[in-house]
Amino acid sequence: MVHSLSAGLHQTRSLLRSVLTSACLTMGLFAPGAMLSAQEARPVAQDPVLEKKVITLSNELRCLVCQNQTIADSNAELAVDLRNQVRKQLSEGKSDREILDYMVQRYGEFVLYRPPLSYKTILLWAGPFALLLIAMFILVQQIRLRHKRLASEEFDQTDLSRARKLLDSAPGDRS
Repeated sequence: MVHSLSAGLHQTRSLLRSVLTSACLTMGLFAPGAMLSAQEARPVAQDPVLEKKVITLSNELRCLVCQNQTIADSNAELAVDLRNQVRKQLSEGKSDREILDYMVQRYGEFVLYRPPLSYKTILLWAGPFALLLIAMFILVQQIRLRHKRLASEEFDQTDLSRARKLLDSAPGDRS
């Protein structure tokens, strides 16, 4: 039993180490990009109030050529054109809703950085939570199965005496 518990503990440590390493690598990949993109938007209009509206609305629109960036964050030629279009329409007195509707009509819902909840986007909004629930269900099932398997194991007198000997020995004496 002690040998099985020790092997199980080793596997659990190994799994935790792998998960922790993966999480650190993932954070290391995305953190620098997020810090750099926060410094890229620069105001160009003479009217600071209008420019603030342009930046706010540009943060709601996805860059169509960049991966996972708003048009406010992107320096792509199309993103600059779209920001200029937003600026032009705002200076003409159009509302945010009218501008967003214009962009959706022209480029589709993909242009919205935060698409509305609809039957087309339900997987996008609910998918991560569904995957998390599935992963948690699988984890709980694996833990229960492992616990059941360890509880049903039978040990002979040799295993028990070896375990007793290991438990009674000093930490440096184990081999």
